[in-house]
Amino acid sequence: MDNLKQHLTEAVKNAMRAKDKDRLSTLRFIMAGIKQREVDERIELDDAQIIALLDKMTKQRRESISQFEIAGRDDLVAKERAELVLIQEFLPQPLSEEALDDLIQSTINELGATGMKDMGKIMASLKPQISGRADGALVSKKVKQSLSSL
Repeated sequence: MDNLKQHLTEAVKNAMRAKDKDRLSTLRFIMAGIKQREVDERIELDDAQIIALLDKMTKQRRESISQFEIAGRDDLVAKERAELVLIQEFLPQPLSEEALDDLIQSTINELGATGMKDMGKIMASLKPQISGRADGALVSKKVKQSLSSL
């Protein structure tokens, strides 16, 4: 990706020009999250850190959607889904099921994992490669399955 922060800033400007209030609101929320983290940590976030932040936001949306569905709040479910789709626009392409399985298997082979005791090592190695591209809980589940069959 070129500069993700610049890309988000351009998206904010385009949403303002188009008078798309819902899109603008979500984009401003994203930019506020980035700015908050930069101010708190006194750093300039790079693309990888912004992707991690967006990944966290998508996880929060998924959790909210499931809670709102349980509560029968269809209006809030629709709003959260729209925000989720918008946030995902700025994340890298998700890994396919096969690509994820191949990545897990190659990491297990590369690290010479022999059992569940190597779970942390494998997840640490996979994290930068899957950030924003796959759900961490799903990856963890798949790694456990792969390790239990060794």
